Parts: sequence; C-alpha cells; structure tokens
Amino acid sequence: MIDEAKQSDNTSQETNEESTTVLEDNLEVEAVAVASDSEVNSEAAQPTEPPAAEASESESVDQAQTEVAATATTDESPTEDDSKLLETIKQENEALKAQLEERTQQCDSFKSQYIRIAADFENFRKRSTKEKEDLEHQVKGNTITELLSVVDNFERARTQIKPQNDGEMSIHKSYQGVYKQLVDSLKRLGVAAMRPEGQEFDPNLHEAVMREPTDDYQEGVVIEQLMRGYLLGERVLRHAMVKVAAAAEPQETSEAQKSAEAEN
Repeated sequence: MIDEAKQSDNTSQETNEESTTVLEDNLEVEAVAVASDSEVNSEAAQPTEPPAAEASESESVDQAQTEVAATATTDESPTEDDSKLLETIKQENEALKAQLEERTQQCDSFKSQYIRIAADFENFRKRSTKEKEDLEHQVKGNTITELLSVVDNFERARTQIKPQNDGEMSIHKSYQGVYKQLVDSLKRLGVAAMRPEGQEFDPNLHEAVMREPTDDYQEGVVIEQLMRGYLLGERVLRHAMVKVAAAAEPQETSEAQKSAEAEN
C-alpha cells in the first residue's frame, strides 16, 4: 500500500511539473506574439516620416549648391565696389609715384646746392688764406723796407770810415756788431740780399741808373750794384740800382793820325 501511495505521489508530482512547463511555454508564446504585434504596429505607424526627412535633406543640398554657385559667380565677376576700390588704389599709386619723383628732384636740387655752396666756401677759404698771407707779407715788407735805409747807412760807414787808432777801431767794431745783428734778424724773417753783378739785366729785379760802354762785359750785363736790392721770399722789397754794360763805341781817328799812317 505504501508503494502504491508513493507511486501515486510521484505521478501527481510529474503531472504538476508537466503542467507548469506547459504553462511557461504558453506564456513565452504569448509574449512573442505580443512583441511581434507591437513591431508590426510600429512599422505600420512610421511609413509617413521618411519622405519628409528625405525632402528636407534634398532642400538643404539644393540650397548649398545655390550658395556655391552664387559664391563662384561673385568671385568670377567683380562687383562695382571692387572696381571702385581698384581704381582708388591705382590713383593712390600714381599720386605716390608723383610724390616720389618730386622728392627725388628736390633731393637732386639740394645736392647741387650743397656742391655749389661747398665749392664757394672752398674758394672763399682759399681766397681768405691768400689775402691773409698777402697782408702779412705786405705788413712785413713795409716794416722791413723802413729798416733798409738803416742797413744802407751801416754799409756806407763800413766802406767809408777807416779807423786810425784803437779807439776808432773799437767804435767801428761796436757798430759793425749792431749791423751784423740787424742783418741776421732780417735773414731770419726771410729777407735776402741780391747779388746782381755779372748777371743779365732783369727789369723785374734791377733798376738801371747808368750805362757804361765796355769791352769787358757783354751788352746788357750788370757791371756794378750801386744800391743793394732785397727780396722777401720771392717778393721784391727793393729793386737793385745797377750799372749796365753797353756796347763799346768805335774810336774815331783824327786827320793827322790818318796822314801819319798814310806816310808810313
């Protein structure tokens, strides 16, 4: 009995398990059916939306193509504003070129003026220097010329005075010492005495006060210096007064001498 009861319990448990399994399978089938129905309903509800999205996309593409075409047209054909801007730039360029040419001409003019002013200043400097030197020589020459008469007196005294005793000789030596000191001072100032004897007469240096016929010298040669001449550098302080040789005159014989020569 006990075994039968166990078998009946086992049978009932298996029956319950089978019923539970069948129930779960039915629930899964119903869930799949509901999901498939919902997918079908959703697909049936969405067919009207894709055409609107496609239309908006096509419109945006057309608008982009229109903008690109407009931009290309604008780039290819310049507008009126661009033409005005280009003309303005050309005018400014021409104005700048004209200003540059004007400034270049002014620069050349200023350069020429500078060169002329520099040349004038150099000429003025040279002229001023020469005038200064000439003035110095003139003042120095005038001063020395006034002293030449003193030198002449010393030279006359040396040639004419003949000391006779020791006292006169001491006096002679004393003033000759002063004469030598004066001559040395004139030499340091650039004064030089002329030595014209035996030289050709030069009117720029000599002044002829006498002419003497002679056979000892050629005609036009200085025989003697009567008053000494002096030079200051290359400038003549005083011309030398000289005696110049002239051609010898032919000797005229008398009639007596001629007759005597004839008789002989």
